[in-house]
Amino acid sequence: MKFDTPATTNPIDQLKVIGKPTDRIDGPLKTTGTAPYAYERHDVAPDAAYGTIVGAGIAKGRIASMDLRAARAAPGVLAIVTAENAGKLGKGNFNTAKLLGGPEIDHYHQAVALVVARTFEQARAAAQLVRIEYTRSEGRFDLTMQRESAQMPKPTEFAGPSETKVGDFAAAYAAAPVQLDAAYSTPDESHAMMEPHASIAAWKGDKLTVWTSNQMIDWGVGDVAKTLGIPKANVRLVSPFIGGGFGGKLFVRADAVLAALGARAARRPVKVALQRPLMMNNTTHRPATLQRIRIGATRDGKITAIAHEGWSGDLPDGQAETAVNQTRLLYAGANRLTTTRLAVLDLPEGNAMRAPGEAPGMMALEIAMDEMAEKLGLDPIEFRVLNDTQVDPEKPERPFSQRQLIQCLRTGAERFGWNARNARPAQVRDGQWLVGIGVAAAFRNNLLTKSGARVRLDNRGIVTVETDMTDIGTGSYTIIAQTAAETMGVPLQKVLVRLGDSAFPASAGSGGQWGANNSTSGVYAACMKLREAIVQKLGMASSADVTFTDGMVRAGDRVVPLAEAAGPSGLVAEDAIEYGDLDKKYQQSTFGAHFVEAGVDAGTGEIRIRRMLAVCACGRILNPKSARSQVIGAMTMGVGAALMEDLALDKRRGFFVNHDLAAYEVPVHADIPHQDVIFLDETDPISSPMKAKGVAELGICGVAAAVANAVYNATGVRVRDYPITLDKLLERLPRVA
Repeated sequence: MKFDTPATTNPIDQLKVIGKPTDRIDGPLKTTGTAPYAYERHDVAPDAAYGTIVGAGIAKGRIASMDLRAARAAPGVLAIVTAENAGKLGKGNFNTAKLLGGPEIDHYHQAVALVVARTFEQARAAAQLVRIEYTRSEGRFDLTMQRESAQMPKPTEFAGPSETKVGDFAAAYAAAPVQLDAAYSTPDESHAMMEPHASIAAWKGDKLTVWTSNQMIDWGVGDVAKTLGIPKANVRLVSPFIGGGFGGKLFVRADAVLAALGARAARRPVKVALQRPLMMNNTTHRPATLQRIRIGATRDGKITAIAHEGWSGDLPDGQAETAVNQTRLLYAGANRLTTTRLAVLDLPEGNAMRAPGEAPGMMALEIAMDEMAEKLGLDPIEFRVLNDTQVDPEKPERPFSQRQLIQCLRTGAERFGWNARNARPAQVRDGQWLVGIGVAAAFRNNLLTKSGARVRLDNRGIVTVETDMTDIGTGSYTIIAQTAAETMGVPLQKVLVRLGDSAFPASAGSGGQWGANNSTSGVYAACMKLREAIVQKLGMASSADVTFTDGMVRAGDRVVPLAEAAGPSGLVAEDAIEYGDLDKKYQQSTFGAHFVEAGVDAGTGEIRIRRMLAVCACGRILNPKSARSQVIGAMTMGVGAALMEDLALDKRRGFFVNHDLAAYEVPVHADIPHQDVIFLDETDPISSPMKAKGVAELGICGVAAAVANAVYNATGVRVRDYPITLDKLLERLPRVA
């Protein structure tokens, strides 16, 4: 189905199922422990052996020798895979050739061996017997030290250009009567999902099946095939349930590739799960950034010049953290400059983590907007409203399909009680606590990508949807079922959804908050094709005059049960949504506003979040219950980014020291107060047939800055280097009266 104009007659607009708060249909499986996650698929490989990965003990250098004799002689050992016997690994799209290191070592805990044994305990014990001697090389680990050597990265589909210029920033900034020039930093962060990277691999002749925890099935199939040098048609990936990913499972990692290599070597299925200490250094992480923001404005608050420069680091041929990209779109200003620079670092791969680019970028930009508002003597909300734009500031000929940022800010201000905020910092006390309120805008792009599905109708009236779309805890099963139920005119109980299998049509996958809108649109397209097949089979004159409601097909006075229309053998339809150049005609983005009240202990500097509110404008909300869950989860991650999360880097040895969930701090229930979420009543007919957009990543964008702004309002202490820990506050806190 081609979609490049707003939908007119649209069965989705009935809103009998879509738009209703609906319980997760996969909930009972997960709450009863019967959802089959990758490592738990005992049914598919009852005779599976176990693999344990040995990670490199240095960050940069070379393996001088590897002694496997004791490990091979250990009880139960079936095979040991190393770079010497694995064969040449091809380069997939995401550095997959580097998933098995040796003799060269690229980063700490890079996999250098897989020990396969009959039991998990035997594999783990034998792995401890592998003896490796290294020749260590000097590595580059400190982003600040490598800043001057950073280069412009290559443009990519997702990152866009490495530099943009509009007007004459330098001249406009120099002439601006009010100026801000400030530097900010964000640390390395870990996805820290509950389920580790885990896979089971099994060969049947030259055909490989991998049951794995992966967000993007079609990407994964291609990468496994390229890495192992086998046809894509010979690879099947299965991932029906994923215990969290946040972008860390967008790409196949060492568990999947080494499980496949181990299964080939051991001649039996092999299970591999990354040990938690390996996850922080072996897989991807959100890279640290250094950012500089300059804003010039007139005395009445109109931005005349805005520049955002960002630096991050990655392995050779890696990608930059695009922390400047939202600044290209969020606020007006005639003279503009954004630059992205990438330094080479010998650290584990930096890559996508929930809202890559915007999350760390807005941690800086939305503090800078508050700092500039203070210089101007303006309310922070009014400053943002004053510089709103309804067109792409870099391409004024391209309007936003929908943009309700002002409405988000105004609605949130009224609900949160913004007018009670004291604009002077450190003026409000509650006993020992200094209390402040902060705000930040939220922004995340709405990406359009092809997505397909197959829909089956049987003679019981059951509609079965098949697509390789994944559910990483986001509610994909439910919104896809709602889409099919609405379009085919059947109750939710009459829909069966099958996900996460590369044997099904390729979908958008789960990432970049594009999954919900695109995957449901693909299901909608397949359902519409099935409707056409039913109309044709029943000999009804025109599909435009036919309605599908209450399990019936109606055309004039003729009413036929859907089950009867299927016939004894049923009907099948397959289609995909494609958008043409729609994203070039319109800038599609989601908007919001985050409000935070924070308390800071005047004696200790301890920070406590007291209230939180998110107001979101992100198209039609397909399921308010699961959408709210996504937003409050993102808000929680934003608090973590503001106050706790920091992969502590040993700059001498080049590894993340706190590489487990005991030392890498994330928020727990006690850290998070009640959270409110408001969805503006918005449909975007330009976004897709569903008139929806993404929401899961919008909820994190701006949260950390809202926390930082609240802390400043409470204390008068401005912290520009995240996380905001008490040691950065203590010496500058106002004296207790």
